[in-house]
Amino acid sequence: MSDTLETRRRDLLALGAAGLAAAPLLAGAGAQAQTASPAAAGLPPLKRVRTADLEVAYAELGPADGAPVLLLHGWPYDIHAFAEAAPILAQAGHRVIVPHLRGYGGTRFVSDQAMRNGQPAALAVDARDLLDALSIRQAVIGGFDWGARTADIVAALWPARCKALVSVSGYLIGSQAAGAKPLPPAAELQWWYQFYFATERGRAGYAANTHAFARLIWQTASPQWRFDDATFERSAASLDNPDHVAITIHNYRWRLGLAPGEARYDAIEAQLAQAPPIAVPTITMEGDANGAPHPPPEAYRARFTGPYQHRTATGGVGHNLPQEAPADFARAVLDAARLAG
Repeated sequence: MSDTLETRRRDLLALGAAGLAAAPLLAGAGAQAQTASPAAAGLPPLKRVRTADLEVAYAELGPADGAPVLLLHGWPYDIHAFAEAAPILAQAGHRVIVPHLRGYGGTRFVSDQAMRNGQPAALAVDARDLLDALSIRQAVIGGFDWGARTADIVAALWPARCKALVSVSGYLIGSQAAGAKPLPPAAELQWWYQFYFATERGRAGYAANTHAFARLIWQTASPQWRFDDATFERSAASLDNPDHVAITIHNYRWRLGLAPGEARYDAIEAQLAQAPPIAVPTITMEGDANGAPHPPPEAYRARFTGPYQHRTATGGVGHNLPQEAPADFARAVLDAARLAG
């Protein structure tokens, strides 16, 4: 394992030093944002920008006129999943935007009365609204876990906003109808926390033990990743967001049809229930030691109808691929941009 880690460090340094540049993309205009509290571990001080529903805290790296890249994290992680990959992309000339999703870090709702909604359509609209707020018409979008699902939705429904896509674990668009179908027992076991969150005991347990719960997920989803306490705590601090528990619980209950969404997203969810294809240039990725529930690449290959590649990151890479294999992830983003021409 140590040899593999050392190889990855050398790859990371080599990729960053090379300053590999993707094919030109449409450059976004400068963000109307203010400097906020500083981030750590490779990310600059955070900025904030207001959308219709949120005040989004985000890191921005690279030249303001660079080809935009939007990177979206998953649960229960945060923007530090991209702390090593984002600087590589910035050095290659990209304008890199790394936001805290709703319910994470410094991102807050504009209205105290807003529903703390975790349904997939809401997160996708957040991403689209963020691009609007930053005057970015089109970006390469990459993500994992909730972030990959969000990126998939943007690519499928609003392809003009997504120049190219990097999706860890592939096609993750689902629906309540799909979520109602029973799985084989071994697969159901992997979703134990979804059923736990369906109960009030689960909600109370997650609220009382958020950091311990997140650490357990990190360990089971990436069983060969030897992260240290400082790495975990840096991201776990983002889970202290006052809306985090409510959004997490709603997300998983909504998937099982146990919690309502918002009517304004009904039309989007109806489109997603049809499993729309993704035609933008795409690279899907998977870690060879992903311990989280995930589909095999052959199960989703037909959903991608444009230029396409699949890559497996080897050497014990788990669910949090951008943080465990940042050079592999950054290279995929650069290559996806090239696929877009």
